[in-house]
Amino acid sequence: MKNKKGFTLAEVLITLGIIGVVAAMTMPVLIQNHRNSVVEARLKKFYSVMNQAVIMAENDYGDKKEWYEDLTGAEIDNDGNPIPGSSELEKWFNKYLMPYLIEVKTETLSNGTFMVYFPDGSALATASAGRGRDWYFYPLNPEKCMNRTQEKANGICRFVFNFKPVGDEYSWKYHIDRGFEPTKYRWDGSLENLYKGCSDKISDGILHSHCTALIQYNGWKIPKDYPFRISY
Repeated sequence: MKNKKGFTLAEVLITLGIIGVVAAMTMPVLIQNHRNSVVEARLKKFYSVMNQAVIMAENDYGDKKEWYEDLTGAEIDNDGNPIPGSSELEKWFNKYLMPYLIEVKTETLSNGTFMVYFPDGSALATASAGRGRDWYFYPLNPEKCMNRTQEKANGICRFVFNFKPVGDEYSWKYHIDRGFEPTKYRWDGSLENLYKGCSDKISDGILHSHCTALIQYNGWKIPKDYPFRISY
């Protein structure tokens, strides 16, 4: 009878060990690539959806420069709770933009800002209760991300946009007469300046505010030398 050849137990264990090592090395890369792809797709989609809403609002209300207002969020009572119905910015948003968006719900947050939840799990929120030109977009898990500091959230699990179509300030030249745009406050037009504003901040701007513009500059793709690891 012919001898039957097979793998020894040692050979099987060595093979499984090699497979395990390779998997341990490649899985984090695959997971990170997937996260990046989700963020890229949702950033691009959000940019399109919001600016389509602005265009449709213009069809009904005229030039955006006529109905845009930089309003404040909800007032806070003596117990530290937002007063229902007191947010002028939320009223403005509900009138001019909400009718053209497919959203799940709107929630007034404890700090006087408000958040709009979209069907795909992403969300939009005002960055501050004090003004309406700065906005945060959360590609996924907004509740988790919003509890982080700016340093650990901006450009990582949330991304900064501006809607400021009026004015004549040179610092806002990439926003005047435009819709919802990735923040380009004080941008000098150079790629180097975008990286600087993403890694840190530009003058008195929001920390990591230029990360969104950097991704847009790269065709809505996260650059290989992006300063941070995307999470959500």
